[in-house]
Amino acid sequence: MGFNNWNSTHCRAEFNEEMVRGIADLFVEKGLKEAGYEYVNLDDCWALPERDTNGKLVPDPKRFPHGIKAVADYVHAKGLKLGIYTSAGTKTCSDIGFPGALGHEESDARQFADWGVDYLKYDNCNNQGVDAKKRYRTMRDALAATGRPIVYSICEWGENKPWGWAADVGQLWRTTGDISDNWSSMLSIMKKNLPLAPYAGPGHWNDPDMLEVGNGGMTATEYRTHFSMWSMMAAPLLIGSDLRKATPETLDILGNREVIALDQDRLGKQGTVLASEDGRWTVVKELAGGDRAVALFNETGAPQRISTTAKAVGLPAAEGYRMRDLWQHRDAHTAGTIAATVPAHGTALFRVSADDRWAHYPPAVEAGWTGTPLAEAGRPTELTTTVGNLGRTPARDVRAALRAPEGWRVEATSPSRAAALATGKRLTTSWRLTPPAGAEPGGYDLRLTATYRAPGGARTTAEATGTAQVVVAPPGGASYASDLPWMDATNGWGPVEKDTSVGESAAGDGRPLTLGGRTYAKGLGTHAASAVTFYAGERCTAFSAQVGVDDEAGEKGSVGFEVWADGRRVAGTGTLTGGDAPQAVTADIGGARTVRLVVTDAGDGVDHDHADWADAAFSC
Repeated sequence: MGFNNWNSTHCRAEFNEEMVRGIADLFVEKGLKEAGYEYVNLDDCWALPERDTNGKLVPDPKRFPHGIKAVADYVHAKGLKLGIYTSAGTKTCSDIGFPGALGHEESDARQFADWGVDYLKYDNCNNQGVDAKKRYRTMRDALAATGRPIVYSICEWGENKPWGWAADVGQLWRTTGDISDNWSSMLSIMKKNLPLAPYAGPGHWNDPDMLEVGNGGMTATEYRTHFSMWSMMAAPLLIGSDLRKATPETLDILGNREVIALDQDRLGKQGTVLASEDGRWTVVKELAGGDRAVALFNETGAPQRISTTAKAVGLPAAEGYRMRDLWQHRDAHTAGTIAATVPAHGTALFRVSADDRWAHYPPAVEAGWTGTPLAEAGRPTELTTTVGNLGRTPARDVRAALRAPEGWRVEATSPSRAAALATGKRLTTSWRLTPPAGAEPGGYDLRLTATYRAPGGARTTAEATGTAQVVVAPPGGASYASDLPWMDATNGWGPVEKDTSVGESAAGDGRPLTLGGRTYAKGLGTHAASAVTFYAGERCTAFSAQVGVDDEAGEKGSVGFEVWADGRRVAGTGTLTGGDAPQAVTADIGGARTVRLVVTDAGDGVDHDHADWADAAFSC
């Protein structure tokens, strides 16, 4: 557990001695050290571009005027440890290309030890084709020869499947390429790392890369999922945001000690996938002492109910179970069902145990709804909510209330109260929601609150949140997709672009859409994995586009294009590469309320996957 500067600073001038000292100070001041964060790690760009005349590495005197040892001494004085970076090649990975350690392993390892370094991240750039096992074992031996305990982080991006050979080489190994601060990147990496659970254990860990929590590219819900799932995967927790700018919300996520306890559990088991269907994931982690951590993860863009049982997660038979919500910090009991209605891109995280004192906790009550209500401004839409009792004892005097933004009309059209709910029983309430006539398109927060009395008489609350979407009906005739508002868009690299390629990571930096040498004036520029959802309002009949990997990717990249109407796949291309000619896509979308344009990575990662929907148009 610790910090690495790369995700927040890259090689910018703000990465310097002052920053590193400031992070160490904040570890102590904000309680992060006490929560378990220990390593303050320097990434690339700490050195000068050339070695000295003796072949030694030279810290950049502008960034580190007092040298690395002085920084290490400062960090050590705080009761923390210092990490450093280099590459198993002739140069590091930055565009400048600082000295790598290939051929200098013994000398560099000795310098690191003499400076007081406690952790080495060893990257994979400019490796001259030398066998990965040889390169990484050579540095392992060089570190061991120094006599100083140095954690050894193998960062070869999973290219050579280090989980199969590196358990006696390093303490952790990267399983994927670099993470980016967006939902698609985080999700893709999580999916690649989850199946590798059998290879992780005490002293040898799968590393799905650093945390992005707090860098601004995801929502708070998505960051909680990021932190939850990294902890379920027993991953290294290396903060990748600049703590000097961290909000209270960011610090609350990073400092959640109950979630950290799952990551740091002494049994050392990585969580495994118990079930995965239609974007509903159940991941289970066995804990020391017999408890189970259960993550109910919703990959989709709308609330979904996810459910499992105490028996299914491996707990012994019992009359009741303690179920602790690790984000709400609440205890409840369940008769055996472990369930939650999980918001879009959210994760409900529980610690569940066969506890003889289960009856001391109130019954677990689940509140929520599925799907996202869609409404045109000034027109009503319907929503059905449920409040269910998972506990062994009854929930009494149950009351449901739905809150929408100011100006919205909310009317219950069926009962919203129940005298009691026995085990497994539900209160189902229908609601009519009407946004004001002038409501702008977009998502609007909804909150369902269920209050009830436990057998002891105490009043307890269960809540669920989600959104209602104000949508605009497409005009009659033909309309380009880039001229219509979308409901939701996710992208694997940078934002989805209108009428240009996706370009690089910043908004608006794309180039003209170009497929097979032809330039298109209209369309969407995306990067796998991507999904863009439009409201069709049952008014449209067809969708069409020319699709392919943008010419800016050259011969590289491999993607698949899909069109989905109301959750049903209605068109697809199979795999297209950078060397393939563009392909025409047409889809029958008659009667659909929503249409989703999906780009997959074709199963081989997302590098160079710049995917264009050229001349994308709806007929309505």
